Amino acid sequence: MSTDNPAITEVRVRKVRVGGDSTEVIDVTAREEPLEIRVEGRSVAVVMRTPGHDEELAAGFLVSEGVVQSSRDILEVSQCPSTGNQHGNIVDVLLGGAVVNWDSLTRHVFSASSCGLCGKTSIESVFQQFPAVKGDWQVSPALIASLPDKLRAAQETFSKTGGLHASGLFDLNGNLLVLREDVGRHNALDKILGHALMHDLLPLDQHILLVSGRVSFEIIQKALAGGIALVAAISAPSSLAVDFAREANQTLVGFLRGETMNVYTHPQRLEMS
Repeated sequence: MSTDNPAITEVRVRKVRVGGDSTEVIDVTAREEPLEIRVEGRSVAVVMRTPGHDEELAAGFLVSEGVVQSSRDILEVSQCPSTGNQHGNIVDVLLGGAVVNWDSLTRHVFSASSCGLCGKTSIESVFQQFPAVKGDWQVSPALIASLPDKLRAAQETFSKTGGLHASGLFDLNGNLLVLREDVGRHNALDKILGHALMHDLLPLDQHILLVSGRVSFEIIQKALAGGIALVAAISAPSSLAVDFAREANQTLVGFLRGETMNVYTHPQRLEMS
Protein backbone atom coordinates (compact mmCIF):
# COMPACT_ATOMS: atom_id res chain seq x y z
CA MET A 1 0.00 0.00 0.00
CA SER A 2 1.32 3.44 -0.90
CA THR A 3 -0.10 6.94 -0.84
CA ASP A 4 0.67 10.29 -2.41
CA ASN A 5 -1.65 12.09 0.00
CA PRO A 6 0.48 14.57 2.00
CA ALA A 7 -2.02 14.41 4.88
CA ILE A 8 -1.34 10.76 5.69
CA THR A 9 1.70 8.56 6.20
CA GLU A 10 2.23 4.82 6.35
CA VAL A 11 3.38 3.08 9.53
CA ARG A 12 4.01 -0.51 10.51
CA VAL A 13 1.80 -1.66 13.37
CA ARG A 14 1.24 -4.93 15.15
CA LYS A 15 -2.40 -5.84 15.57
CA VAL A 16 -2.93 -7.82 18.75
CA ARG A 17 -6.01 -9.75 19.80
CA VAL A 18 -6.49 -10.59 23.45
CA GLY A 19 -5.91 -14.30 23.80
CA GLY A 20 -4.95 -14.59 20.14
CA ASP A 21 -2.14 -14.08 17.68
CA SER A 22 -0.54 -10.82 16.61
CA THR A 23 0.03 -9.73 13.03
CA GLU A 24 2.23 -7.02 11.55
CA VAL A 25 0.43 -4.85 9.00
CA ILE A 26 0.83 -1.53 7.21
CA ASP A 27 -1.55 1.16 8.46
CA VAL A 28 -1.93 4.89 7.81
CA THR A 29 -1.91 7.75 10.30
CA ALA A 30 -2.60 11.45 10.01
CA ARG A 31 0.59 13.33 9.27
CA GLU A 32 1.69 16.03 11.72
CA GLU A 33 4.51 18.41 10.86
CA PRO A 34 5.56 21.93 11.86
CA LEU A 35 4.70 24.86 9.60
CA GLU A 36 6.55 28.12 9.99
CA ILE A 37 4.45 31.14 9.04
CA ARG A 38 6.41 34.17 7.89
CA VAL A 39 5.16 37.66 7.09
CA GLU A 40 7.38 39.50 4.63
CA GLY A 41 10.22 37.14 5.48
CA ARG A 42 9.85 37.53 9.24
CA SER A 43 8.88 34.47 11.29
CA VAL A 44 5.70 35.07 13.30
CA ALA A 45 4.47 31.57 14.21
CA VAL A 46 5.20 27.88 14.11
CA VAL A 47 2.15 25.61 14.17
CA MET A 48 1.87 21.84 14.23
CA ARG A 49 -0.45 20.96 11.38
CA THR A 50 -1.44 18.37 8.82
CA PRO A 51 0.14 19.28 5.46
CA GLY A 52 -2.30 20.51 2.84
CA HIS A 53 -3.89 23.92 2.20
CA ASP A 54 -0.90 25.53 3.93
CA GLU A 55 -1.40 28.84 2.11
CA GLU A 56 -4.96 28.98 3.44
CA LEU A 57 -3.71 28.18 6.94
CA ALA A 58 -1.25 31.07 6.85
CA ALA A 59 -3.82 33.51 5.47
CA GLY A 60 -6.45 32.36 7.97
CA PHE A 61 -4.01 32.72 10.85
CA LEU A 62 -3.56 36.37 9.86
CA VAL A 63 -7.34 36.82 9.66
CA SER A 64 -7.64 35.42 13.19
CA GLU A 65 -4.94 37.76 14.45
CA GLY A 66 -6.62 40.80 12.89
CA VAL A 67 -3.75 41.51 10.50
CA VAL A 68 -5.76 41.13 7.27
CA GLN A 69 -9.45 41.53 6.46
CA SER A 70 -9.72 41.05 2.69
CA SER A 71 -7.82 39.55 -0.23
CA ARG A 72 -6.54 43.04 -1.08
CA ASP A 73 -4.47 42.97 2.12
CA ILE A 74 -2.32 40.12 0.74
CA LEU A 75 -0.18 40.38 -2.38
CA GLU A 76 1.20 36.85 -2.36
CA VAL A 77 1.32 33.67 -0.31
CA SER A 78 4.21 31.41 -1.27
CA GLN A 79 5.40 28.06 0.04
CA CYS A 80 9.14 27.65 0.43
CA PRO A 81 10.55 24.13 -0.06
CA SER A 82 12.30 22.83 3.04
CA THR A 83 15.57 20.98 2.75
CA GLY A 84 14.88 17.26 2.87
CA ASN A 85 11.11 17.69 3.10
CA GLN A 86 8.90 17.30 0.05
CA HIS A 87 5.93 19.13 1.57
CA GLY A 88 7.52 22.51 2.20
CA ASN A 89 7.17 23.57 5.81
CA ILE A 90 7.59 27.33 5.42
CA VAL A 91 4.95 29.73 4.09
CA ASP A 92 5.72 33.40 3.51
CA VAL A 93 2.99 36.04 3.20
CA LEU A 94 3.63 39.30 1.38
CA LEU A 95 1.21 41.97 2.53
CA GLY A 96 -0.45 44.60 0.40
CA GLY A 97 -0.08 47.57 2.69
CA ALA A 98 -1.56 46.21 5.92
CA VAL A 99 0.08 47.65 9.03
CA VAL A 100 1.54 44.97 11.30
CA ASN A 101 1.99 45.29 15.04
CA TRP A 102 4.97 42.97 15.23
CA ASP A 103 5.06 42.95 19.03
CA SER A 104 1.54 41.53 19.32
CA LEU A 105 1.71 39.15 16.35
CA THR A 106 2.59 35.99 18.24
CA ARG A 107 1.05 32.56 18.26
CA HIS A 108 -1.74 31.84 20.77
CA VAL A 109 -2.33 35.49 21.66
CA PHE A 110 -5.87 34.57 22.65
CA SER A 111 -5.39 30.92 23.61
CA ALA A 112 -7.38 29.21 26.28
CA SER A 113 -6.21 27.96 29.68
CA SER A 114 -2.50 27.64 28.85
CA CYS A 115 -2.02 31.32 27.99
CA GLY A 116 -2.64 32.66 31.49
CA LEU A 117 -5.23 35.25 30.44
CA CYS A 118 -8.36 35.55 32.52
CA GLY A 119 -11.70 35.50 30.74
CA LYS A 120 -12.44 39.20 31.19
CA THR A 121 -9.07 40.28 29.82
CA SER A 122 -9.35 37.88 26.88
CA ILE A 123 -12.81 39.02 25.86
CA GLU A 124 -12.04 42.72 26.15
CA SER A 125 -8.82 42.42 24.15
CA VAL A 126 -10.54 40.54 21.32
CA PHE A 127 -13.42 43.02 21.09
CA GLN A 128 -10.86 45.77 20.55
CA GLN A 129 -10.11 44.06 17.21
CA PHE A 130 -13.37 42.42 16.11
CA PRO A 131 -16.89 43.87 16.42
CA ALA A 132 -19.89 41.77 17.40
CA VAL A 133 -21.40 39.88 14.46
CA LYS A 134 -24.53 40.88 12.60
CA GLY A 135 -27.21 38.76 10.96
CA ASP A 136 -30.90 38.52 11.86
CA TRP A 137 -31.68 35.51 9.68
CA GLN A 138 -33.18 32.25 10.94
CA VAL A 139 -32.70 28.58 10.12
CA SER A 140 -34.63 25.56 11.30
CA PRO A 141 -33.34 23.15 13.94
CA ALA A 142 -33.87 20.40 11.35
CA LEU A 143 -31.37 22.07 9.04
CA ILE A 144 -28.79 22.32 11.84
CA ALA A 145 -29.39 18.68 12.76
CA SER A 146 -28.66 17.62 9.18
CA LEU A 147 -25.17 19.11 9.10
CA PRO A 148 -23.10 16.50 11.02
CA ASP A 149 -23.91 13.72 8.55
CA LYS A 150 -22.89 15.97 5.66
CA LEU A 151 -19.64 16.86 7.39
CA ARG A 152 -18.81 13.27 8.25
CA ALA A 153 -19.52 12.04 4.72
CA ALA A 154 -16.99 14.52 3.33
CA GLN A 155 -14.18 13.69 5.80
CA GLU A 156 -12.14 11.51 3.46
CA THR A 157 -8.86 11.63 5.37
CA PHE A 158 -10.56 11.01 8.72
CA SER A 159 -12.17 7.92 7.20
CA LYS A 160 -8.70 6.56 6.46
CA THR A 161 -6.93 7.57 9.68
CA GLY A 162 -9.51 8.33 12.38
CA GLY A 163 -7.19 11.08 13.59
CA LEU A 164 -8.28 14.47 12.26
CA HIS A 165 -10.53 17.31 13.33
CA ALA A 166 -12.78 18.95 10.76
CA SER A 167 -14.38 22.33 10.19
CA GLY A 168 -17.16 22.76 7.67
CA LEU A 169 -18.60 25.97 6.24
CA PHE A 170 -22.27 25.78 5.21
CA ASP A 171 -24.63 28.23 3.56
CA LEU A 172 -28.04 28.99 5.06
CA ASN A 173 -29.62 26.23 2.95
CA GLY A 174 -27.40 23.63 4.59
CA ASN A 175 -25.06 23.12 1.63
CA LEU A 176 -21.47 22.25 2.53
CA LEU A 177 -19.26 24.81 0.79
CA VAL A 178 -15.81 24.12 2.24
CA LEU A 179 -14.39 21.39 4.48
CA ARG A 180 -10.92 21.30 5.94
CA GLU A 181 -9.30 18.60 8.11
CA ASP A 182 -6.28 18.89 10.38
CA VAL A 183 -4.74 17.37 13.49
CA GLY A 184 -5.41 20.74 15.13
CA ARG A 185 -9.01 21.93 15.37
CA HIS A 186 -7.84 25.53 15.29
CA ASN A 187 -5.83 24.89 12.13
CA ALA A 188 -8.85 23.42 10.37
CA LEU A 189 -10.79 26.61 11.08
CA ASP A 190 -7.89 28.84 10.03
CA LYS A 191 -7.83 26.98 6.71
CA ILE A 192 -11.55 27.77 6.29
CA LEU A 193 -10.91 31.44 7.04
CA GLY A 194 -7.98 31.54 4.64
CA HIS A 195 -10.10 30.02 1.89
CA ALA A 196 -12.80 32.61 2.54
CA LEU A 197 -10.26 35.45 2.43
CA MET A 198 -8.72 34.27 -0.83
CA HIS A 199 -12.15 33.93 -2.47
CA ASP A 200 -13.48 37.29 -1.21
CA LEU A 201 -16.17 35.69 0.97
CA LEU A 202 -15.48 37.66 4.16
CA PRO A 203 -17.36 38.49 6.29
CA LEU A 204 -19.10 35.12 6.63
CA ASP A 205 -22.24 36.56 8.22
CA GLN A 206 -24.50 34.47 5.95
CA HIS A 207 -22.85 31.17 6.81
CA ILE A 208 -22.83 28.44 9.46
CA LEU A 209 -19.70 26.86 10.93
CA LEU A 210 -19.71 23.25 12.15
CA VAL A 211 -16.74 21.82 14.03
CA SER A 212 -16.28 18.13 14.70
CA GLY A 213 -15.18 18.39 18.32
CA ARG A 214 -15.57 20.69 21.27
CA VAL A 215 -15.70 24.50 21.13
CA SER A 216 -13.00 26.43 22.97
CA PHE A 217 -12.69 30.17 23.38
CA GLU A 218 -10.19 30.28 20.52
CA ILE A 219 -12.64 28.62 18.11
CA ILE A 220 -15.28 31.24 18.90
CA GLN A 221 -12.71 34.04 18.61
CA LYS A 222 -11.61 32.82 15.20
CA ALA A 223 -15.24 32.51 14.09
CA LEU A 224 -15.80 36.10 15.20
CA ALA A 225 -12.77 37.21 13.18
CA GLY A 226 -14.50 35.73 10.14
CA GLY A 227 -17.85 37.30 11.01
CA ILE A 228 -19.57 33.93 11.55
CA ALA A 229 -22.85 34.32 13.43
CA LEU A 230 -23.72 30.66 14.12
CA VAL A 231 -21.23 28.10 15.39
CA ALA A 232 -22.33 24.50 15.91
CA ALA A 233 -20.36 21.62 17.39
CA ILE A 234 -20.71 17.90 17.89
CA SER A 235 -19.39 18.19 21.44
CA ALA A 236 -19.45 20.68 24.31
CA PRO A 237 -18.34 24.30 24.52
CA SER A 238 -16.19 25.68 27.30
CA SER A 239 -17.58 28.22 29.75
CA LEU A 240 -15.45 30.99 28.26
CA ALA A 241 -16.65 30.10 24.76
CA VAL A 242 -20.25 30.52 25.96
CA ASP A 243 -19.48 33.85 27.64
CA PHE A 244 -17.67 35.13 24.59
CA ALA A 245 -20.37 34.02 22.11
CA ARG A 246 -23.01 35.76 24.21
CA GLU A 247 -21.08 39.03 24.13
CA ALA A 248 -20.26 38.67 20.41
CA ASN A 249 -23.91 38.14 19.39
CA GLN A 250 -23.04 34.65 18.11
CA THR A 251 -25.41 31.71 18.27
CA LEU A 252 -23.58 28.78 19.84
CA VAL A 253 -24.94 25.25 19.46
CA GLY A 254 -23.35 22.24 21.16
CA PHE A 255 -23.97 18.53 21.63
CA LEU A 256 -25.40 18.37 18.11
CA ARG A 257 -26.33 14.71 17.91
CA GLY A 258 -29.24 13.13 16.13
CA GLU A 259 -32.29 15.33 16.49
CA THR A 260 -31.19 17.06 19.69
CA MET A 261 -28.89 19.98 20.43
CA ASN A 262 -28.13 22.51 23.15
CA VAL A 263 -28.43 26.18 22.19
CA TYR A 264 -26.23 28.13 24.59
CA THR A 265 -26.51 31.67 23.25
CA HIS A 266 -28.74 33.78 21.00
CA PRO A 267 -31.40 31.19 20.13
CA GLN A 268 -33.29 33.78 18.05
CA ARG A 269 -31.49 32.52 14.93
CA LEU A 270 -33.28 29.18 15.21
CA GLU A 271 -36.90 28.88 14.16
CA MET A 272 -38.65 27.58 17.25
CA SER A 273 -42.29 27.51 18.27
